[in-house]
Amino acid sequence: MEKDRKFNAVVTGVGMYVPEKIMDNAFFEKIVDTNDEWIRSRTGIRERRLLENGATSDLATKAAEDLLKSKNMTADEVDVIIVATVTPDMFFPATACLVQNNIGAKNAWGFDLSAACSGFLFAFQTGCSLIESGRYKKVMVIGADKMSSITDYTDRNNCILFGDAASAVLLEPSEDHTIGLQDSLLRIDGSGKNALYMSGGGSLNPPTHETVDKKMHYIFQDGKAVFKVAVKGMADISYEIMQKNNLSSEDIAYLVPHQANLRIIDATAERMGLSKDKVMINIDRYGNTTAATIPLCLTEYYRDGKIKKGDKLILSAFGAGFTWGASYLVWSI
Repeated sequence: MEKDRKFNAVVTGVGMYVPEKIMDNAFFEKIVDTNDEWIRSRTGIRERRLLENGATSDLATKAAEDLLKSKNMTADEVDVIIVATVTPDMFFPATACLVQNNIGAKNAWGFDLSAACSGFLFAFQTGCSLIESGRYKKVMVIGADKMSSITDYTDRNNCILFGDAASAVLLEPSEDHTIGLQDSLLRIDGSGKNALYMSGGGSLNPPTHETVDKKMHYIFQDGKAVFKVAVKGMADISYEIMQKNNLSSEDIAYLVPHQANLRIIDATAERMGLSKDKVMINIDRYGNTTAATIPLCLTEYYRDGKIKKGDKLILSAFGAGFTWGASYLVWSI
């Protein structure tokens, strides 16, 4: 990335929220033809969280409040709020507006960003660019999804995968270019649109009795097709960003992968030459929370004392669109 700019964007705070209700694999054994061993062996998931009452803005608000509390700062200090989500409360107003109002960030503007499971990475790059411009001092990037709201609980292959959660990071400027975001490689390929999508609800298929009856407001996923391209996409771009920045596996403290499937994560780590102890994992406890997975990992590992200032991290994701990417981040707190 260009080094002539004055500021680097650095992470100065984190926050998270997961609902209290736990759905373990035994829950799914009762509603679809599956079992605990099958789910664990194919995905690595043993439980996930469910928001029973509320919406994505509630998840995001709690994550934002957790961040503010941990930083001992007030909401009126926030300049920008970016919410990465594919489950907004509604098409408009943006979920970011609802969060802004909920937390009382009276000086902030913001918007939602839709890039499915790559949403946090795309929003993170966007937020960092705003910081690097020198125009903004505090940008809050939130990954939040209530995946239970678009999951068909009669679809045995998909319903086991997803959970509800939100997590947030605060970005601020630093004149120290050795910390913060160092590089990003982000990609989209719309030719993959038929492998993973939700066809109902937009301008192509507005809500009708027919779209509801045909279950068009739920996620559709061709699991095998997505798995094949996700394994290659995530592994290749993670390796590519290492090569571009002359990083060896010894240099990297952690791979911070999107938590979609343990086998995809393992393949990415293998391509990067990383041992399992250098891979952040929480898919076993939360499942795939879409835009929330990467910041959830960062928040938990930071609060557990597992990452420290100066640690080199590779953030990596793959999602519907197709969307995918990797970011090279040097931890700053």
